[in-house]
Amino acid sequence: MTDLHMQQCGSPSADLVALEQDETAKLSKQLEPLWQLDSDKQTIAHSYSFKNYYQTMAFVNVIAQIAHQQDHHPDLLVTYNSCTVTYSTHSVGGLSINDFICAAKINAALSL
Repeated sequence: MTDLHMQQCGSPSADLVALEQDETAKLSKQLEPLWQLDSDKQTIAHSYSFKNYYQTMAFVNVIAQIAHQQDHHPDLLVTYNSCTVTYSTHSVGGLSINDFICAAKINAALSL
């Protein structure tokens, strides 16, 4: 299988489905220890810390570029020196492959 960060998100369509729990667990392992699966297995999230607001906003802009390119957008909680990124695919009511692809792209962009 191709590395997640090298894949492209599929467009939201009837073909995009929520992942089964075994698929979710397998993909989550590829993003550990950074990204955490919530207890309901409906979202993946990670909080990033920065020295100041400028660095935080620069990071947000990296995420915005990835989201635009992939047409898949996370929920962001932005503070002065941190940003929590949460992915889920609302149209499928849970996690899709797109969530894991975008999370992996963020990791790759930061060389994590």
